[in-house]
Amino acid sequence: MSEILQENDLQPFNPAPKTDVLRTQAPALDQLSIKKASLTFRAINHPLRLEMIRMIDSKGHATVTELFIEMRLEQSVASQHLAILRRAGIVKKIRDGKFMYYKLNLEKLQLLNKIITDLLN
Repeated sequence: MSEILQENDLQPFNPAPKTDVLRTQAPALDQLSIKKASLTFRAINHPLRLEMIRMIDSKGHATVTELFIEMRLEQSVASQHLAILRRAGIVKKIRDGKFMYYKLNLEKLQLLNKIITDLLN
């Protein structure tokens, strides 16, 4: 048995000094920040909302009326999904006279794309 044990195996375990690694290296890993981030991912992780995002992208901007007519949805359903996307910062609401247009927040989408790409690599 003595042949199996090496001299290095017999040295006492000295744990590394305690540091606040999470606080200094990953300060956004708190419950509130994680919850907000998860709500953003949940907002884009829905087939109807992804279709809305693609439709707004193809048109440049769209009204809720254009979206619910083209997607064959109830107006209230389209409005609810747009509200979720707006709260998550995925779309911006722009008023032009009596019309309310929804436009993609490209900066937020680019950031989400980078985060997803980094997580998958």
